[in-house]
Amino acid sequence: MTRMTKFVRRRLLTTLALGLVLAMTAILVPDAQVAEPRAELIATKWAKGLDVAQHTRKGGTIWVLAVGSDARPGQKVTRSRGDALHLIGFNPSSGHATDISIPRDSYVNIPGHGRSKINEALTLGGPKLMGRAVGNLVGVQPQYVFVTSFSGMSDLVIGIGGVEVDNPRAFSDPYVARYGFKKGRIRISGPHSVDFARARKTLPGGDFDRSANQARVIRGIHRKIVARQNETGFMAKGVSLVMKKMHTTGLSGRDLYQLAHAVAAINPSKVRTCVLPGGIGNAGAASVVFPNVGAARAMGNDARNDGRLNRGCRG
Repeated sequence: MTRMTKFVRRRLLTTLALGLVLAMTAILVPDAQVAEPRAELIATKWAKGLDVAQHTRKGGTIWVLAVGSDARPGQKVTRSRGDALHLIGFNPSSGHATDISIPRDSYVNIPGHGRSKINEALTLGGPKLMGRAVGNLVGVQPQYVFVTSFSGMSDLVIGIGGVEVDNPRAFSDPYVARYGFKKGRIRISGPHSVDFARARKTLPGGDFDRSANQARVIRGIHRKIVARQNETGFMAKGVSLVMKKMHTTGLSGRDLYQLAHAVAAINPSKVRTCVLPGGIGNAGAASVVFPNVGAARAMGNDARNDGRLNRGCRG
């Protein structure tokens, strides 16, 4: 392999890495109106001693919990309800990845606070407590937790020229999408992409279908970024946007670079999206989801070693 060929290959890998990292975080880009920190990526205690590059060579799944905060103007992103919860496990060695969506109303034990809706963990104890609550449910603890408001997704989707999503049913929502969405492959942009990800009132599966729609938007963003990654200036602008709005805790620039390359090893055709099943019920006066803990543990166990998960998941 010539020196020029090696250079081109390294450049392509770096570009792909940045594109996939953006795809994973794009749905959670922060709202410019929310007080600092707008977004935060933290390394949990389970990341201590983790050399991502070495982990990539030896195999094993790297876990990142992506949390969309419902912070409103003036509220702290890392201390508001976590309304979008996606535990993402990816194995660069096998090329597989899994996005396990956790319904926000899942009624679970929050360490040190008793039983409550899982989205309250962020309010009660910040990103680390949210990571523990989700980790205890699924049976695997995330090494990293990324938290930010997902309302800023509107600006990002506009910036990349809109996205296409595969919508399994026509629906509308009296609160966030009265205009409605057609069935099939549809193109959405700006506030409509946020509405698609937030609507749930008229969806037959409620919180479950809402979580699935969030995953569909993530995949739409991923496809668009991969398609445009080689356009002049596109990646640089996207990277600048993310880095300006993200604060890191417990990670170095080297860690972020290695993490990007680890994500770059994932084959997009091997990505699976799953919504944790459960039953609807009540806890006092509150309507909640009673998650299927057995299914959650099975998902975590499947994806623990090679990132592969096929139980009720979509390719």
